[in-house]
Amino acid sequence: MKAGTTELVPFAHAANNRCFGCGLANPAGLRLEFFRTPDGSVVTSPIVPETFDGHPGLLHGGIIATILDEAMSKSVRALGKPAMTRKMEVEYLRPVPSGQKISIVGRITRSEARKHWSEASIVDSRGTTLAKATGLFIEIRPK
Repeated sequence: MKAGTTELVPFAHAANNRCFGCGLANPAGLRLEFFRTPDGSVVTSPIVPETFDGHPGLLHGGIIATILDEAMSKSVRALGKPAMTRKMEVEYLRPVPSGQKISIVGRITRSEARKHWSEASIVDSRGTTLAKATGLFIEIRPK
């Protein structure tokens, strides 16, 4: 994450948001706090606790996928368009540690009508990419 903290804009949610990934009202969730960058990406730099481990000291693969899904979803919401995951592919490149700061970036790669393609990555403090994903998100419209 290269953007300075003064360039980041908090991604606001309702106080009663119970989303497992980003809901601050969900005490059992990840409680990820995302920020928008000037280039339209979304970023977060959490320290995910060992509560979410698979192997001791390493995040569970499902949690890694959830974090990547959340970053891609937020990149679409940053356009002001709520969307749901249609398809996603995850590459687990290296183990992702728990209890250490990691950085996650999500960005839109293409949009076409209600379809939005996105990508996300998890990077450690040395800049090594630990996991990455691509996904297709479908904009949901109120009835």
